[in-house]
Amino acid sequence: MLQIACALVLFGASALSQESITLVGSGSTLPAPLYASWTEAYNSRNSNLQVRYVPMSTKEGINQITHAIGDFAAGEVPLSDDQLHVSKSQIMHIPTVLVGVVPIYNLPGVAGALKFSGSVLADIFMGRIKNWNDPKIVKLNPAISLPTTSIKIVHRGEGKGTNYILTDYLSKVSPTFQSEIGRTASPKWPEGSIIAQRSEDMVNNVKSATGSIGYVELDYALRSGLTIGMVQNAAGEFVKASPQTISAALKDKTIPSDFRVSITNAPGKEAYPISSLTWLYIPNNGKPERIKAMKQFLDWAMHDGQENAQRQGYTPLPGSLVAKVEIRLNSIR
Repeated sequence: MLQIACALVLFGASALSQESITLVGSGSTLPAPLYASWTEAYNSRNSNLQVRYVPMSTKEGINQITHAIGDFAAGEVPLSDDQLHVSKSQIMHIPTVLVGVVPIYNLPGVAGALKFSGSVLADIFMGRIKNWNDPKIVKLNPAISLPTTSIKIVHRGEGKGTNYILTDYLSKVSPTFQSEIGRTASPKWPEGSIIAQRSEDMVNNVKSATGSIGYVELDYALRSGLTIGMVQNAAGEFVKASPQTISAALKDKTIPSDFRVSITNAPGKEAYPISSLTWLYIPNNGKPERIKAMKQFLDWAMHDGQENAQRQGYTPLPGSLVAKVEIRLNSIR
């Protein structure tokens, strides 16, 4: 919290001296590469209106924005009604892009992408499946010779949006997981598993431990060079994550006016099942000049920002959802 507070003081002083505004936000590391690209592109347009994003965690971002620290926050956990009620500011959820969380693993000598069902992933991350040649994994991958290697679990730390997306999915497909761990940004993983605080740490930890398995946003996985598993969806199909299959998870989905919606385990043969929106948490009140600046940045994010996201391999919002976001932004005064 000190880091973002200091940033606000620093940039606030700069804004006054130069008659400019710098918006400061914090939160999830999951979309950090995209937001770094967005802020670089946006900041080059107008030196008097700048945006800075500090990746920490979804939990910390929510904590700061609900205590009226910063101009915005970012994450993958929809705030509860209780959190919204006690917040010092009126908070809106503004979706920015679609994301997919994928299983990544380090299994030398095993060619091809492994297939995982939701129940098998749940058993792995609960520590019930302990070896790669477990009959449940073999049954899903009969053409692949699997070693006896022990499975090393790599998981994110507390308060991470990636945890929330994964546990949201696993809670839907495994009653045991739902009852023992549940949908949460801070799950209790098995003792002895490896903790990765940042998305980059997840990739590096899986790379360094033979027999390990972890989970990370698709963009990080593709850049890592690690093998990405296929996941069984609600239609029974084993699906590879891609912008097309992640986008399919939102197809025909009814989106509420506040944009708080889960799209994990969505119906449809092409839908990737561990998909989600990622949001910016935006105060609906504050100093008029900062609200105006925030609306300008969000308008850019809904248009040029979506094109930028697509060029980088992220999954942009469909036009119908962008239109709903624009209506919501126009309501901000």
